[in-house]
Amino acid sequence: MNEQKLLSQRIEYLCKEKRLSYYALSYRSTVPLTTLMHIVDCSTKNPGIFTIIKICNGLDVTIQEFFDSKEFVDVEYEVE
Repeated sequence: MNEQKLLSQRIEYLCKEKRLSYYALSYRSTVPLTTLMHIVDCSTKNPGIFTIIKICNGLDVTIQEFFDSKEFVDVEYEVE
């Protein structure tokens, strides 16, 4: 599975767990809704780290907690 899909699924999972809509997450994180939706629908290939940090803040999780799932353990990063 590619990294974009992993990010999308993790955001979706945490939103459901915290009972947050994407609109509410956008508001809480100060990430524009269109930006958030592009990340969720995987049309953004490489969201910036500061955007991910804002999303984590909106979800009320640390970046470590966000990436602390078994799916991210096996991700191999390729250098282009």
